[in-house]
Amino acid sequence: MGGCFRGNGHMDFLCITCLSLISGTSDLYFVLSLSLYPVSLYASSPSYFRGFTLIALKEGREGVTPDDYAGTFKLIDESDTQFMTNCPPAVTESIPRRRTRIQVFWTAPPSGSGCVTLKASVVQRRIIFFQDEGSLTKRLCEKDPVAMTEKPMQECCACGTAKYRVTFYGNWSEKVHPKDYPRRANHWSALIGASHSRSYMLWEYGGFASEGVKQVAEYGSPVKMEEEIRQKGDDVMTVIKTKAQWPAWQPLNVRSSPSAEFSVDRAHHLMSFLTMLGPSPDWNVGLSGEDLCTRDCGWVQRLVKDLVPWDAGTDSGVTYESPNKPSNPQERIRPLTSLDHPQSPFYDPSGGPITPLARVVVERIARKGEQCNTVPDTIDDIVADIAQEEKEEDNTPETCIYSNWSPWSACSSSTCDKGRRMRQRMLKAQLDPSMPCLHTQDFEPCMGPGCSEEEASTCMMSEWISWSPCSASCGMGMRSRERYVKQFPEDGSSCTLPTEETEKCVVNEDCSPSSCVVTEWAEWEPCSVSCGVGMRKRERMMKMEASDGSPCRAQLVEAEKCMMPECNEVVCMLSPWSDWGECSVSCGVGMRSRQRMLKTPVEPSLCSDELEQVEKCMLPECPTDCMLSEWSEWSECNKSCGKGHMIRSRMVKLEPQFGGMPCPETVQRKKCKIRKCMRGSRTSDKKKRQEASDRRRAKPSRESVAEESSGPELFSIYLLQV
Repeated sequence: MGGCFRGNGHMDFLCITCLSLISGTSDLYFVLSLSLYPVSLYASSPSYFRGFTLIALKEGREGVTPDDYAGTFKLIDESDTQFMTNCPPAVTESIPRRRTRIQVFWTAPPSGSGCVTLKASVVQRRIIFFQDEGSLTKRLCEKDPVAMTEKPMQECCACGTAKYRVTFYGNWSEKVHPKDYPRRANHWSALIGASHSRSYMLWEYGGFASEGVKQVAEYGSPVKMEEEIRQKGDDVMTVIKTKAQWPAWQPLNVRSSPSAEFSVDRAHHLMSFLTMLGPSPDWNVGLSGEDLCTRDCGWVQRLVKDLVPWDAGTDSGVTYESPNKPSNPQERIRPLTSLDHPQSPFYDPSGGPITPLARVVVERIARKGEQCNTVPDTIDDIVADIAQEEKEEDNTPETCIYSNWSPWSACSSSTCDKGRRMRQRMLKAQLDPSMPCLHTQDFEPCMGPGCSEEEASTCMMSEWISWSPCSASCGMGMRSRERYVKQFPEDGSSCTLPTEETEKCVVNEDCSPSSCVVTEWAEWEPCSVSCGVGMRKRERMMKMEASDGSPCRAQLVEAEKCMMPECNEVVCMLSPWSDWGECSVSCGVGMRSRQRMLKTPVEPSLCSDELEQVEKCMLPECPTDCMLSEWSEWSECNKSCGKGHMIRSRMVKLEPQFGGMPCPETVQRKKCKIRKCMRGSRTSDKKKRQEASDRRRAKPSRESVAEESSGPELFSIYLLQV
């Protein structure tokens, strides 16, 4: 067995249980080079151990030479573990003392190293427990590289750009994660991330957290992280941001999930983000370097990932509300596991996987520019490429010549209550006076932005973005605009509403040398009235005079009638929301509010729209002073005669936190004197002490009884890949 173990003890007293993976399978694998695994050694109650030795050997080796050892161990708690002096690859105890558990990290050897055997010995008092096979010995083999889930980062060969929407669905709640769930001030911090190149990583497992990552992880502040991202210049294409969520979880019918849009191209095809779960020491969830470029030179259509928490390595707390305890030196970023610490809210003695705290969905919503993958991803892509032009049915008489319909007006309702919107067209000519020309106005029901007129199970769409520039600089061209799905149907069905529109556009109708070059028309100005019939206009500018010097004959101003809802209807037009006000408290949890104003001169009581919103806000925790119980009664004097002392005590009911007042003394003593002692008392006291000593020798010690009752089921090792 080599020189790292201290020798075999009494084999009759072995106290060992089975080594098992967290997955519960009997076949153990490490899946790639430099994978990090926590290795734990346990003693089942009431047993314990004072010392141990842990080594990892290549299969068939005896530990005689340094080359016999496989991988490397990393210490977690140097006050509890250390590397053996005469055998550096082995881990042993720092100080011999009673313990029931130790944990270290083990890094797998490079690919192709073959199988590995983990071996441990356990020391309980003067007896060393060790065996070649069984529960303290386990064989691990490298998993087939073909089955590995991690894929190497590759060069991107896609063309053009793609636009994505990332949606964050928090699942961290008291129902799903009940242990020690923080009922007060639970929240997700503002999500911060970027689409970026291979040259820049916001965060990664095994790396050290930057100052920006630290501020997100410990304080939930994205300011420094955003500053770091923007300083990367050409390595970043889009900064990704969403608002914080207070509380951490609410049903989707109460609060929609936060989302953000970002773009990628061939040089910036990776996406990363992080968000803190609060309160916590430095725990986060997120994605690191997620590649959205496919091997066939296209762009990923949809990506769904379940997220488990990870530790930023900047704070050593083990519970949600642990006091600040900076990690010194700073540790590397690593996933949290269910065996990290018994006080951890994710602790599971069986070593099972942590239930995901969130899910993120990344969906492609648009592609721009020439695409170089020859096979469309779906039938929808084929339809989008064809861009068929649809015509509306129009049953108006042929003798009535109308202009085109105007765009729909804004909805009279800014909430999800039903309102009306209107469009209109002008009668240009009436060829037959006997045939009436009607239908110059059109109305339809509507609801405010983000609402759907269908049932709750239908799609919820965003507003249309602005039209793109016209594809032609002179004559007729095409322009387009887009929108995206804000919320998919609850029944899981797909959305059939269009996400892109195209229409013809005309710039500089006259393309002859005697014509000037003008810009596209600007958007129509608001209607001149708030109700009834009014006028509106739009303008364009001359970009270049005619090449032959002729005066510009192009129309630069255009006006038309506009129809607003009838004047006897109540129309509530609202201003945008103001910024959030200051928090109502200087520390801890408070409230803040924001307001908006009625823009139309109507009584506020006639409008159902809310004019003020209130939400919780959280500032650094308030200082908590030490809290003590009342003093106990004075004890009896510790002497039956002569001088002695009495004591009284009080308990700490609440430890000081966040800079609160420290605890004063908890024990007091004072002198006492009962009476003078008689001379014969010394001999009688000595006799009593001798009799008590004889009685103790006659009884076996509790510790000996516990050792003799130890059995082979009382120790175990757990191994978990992270």
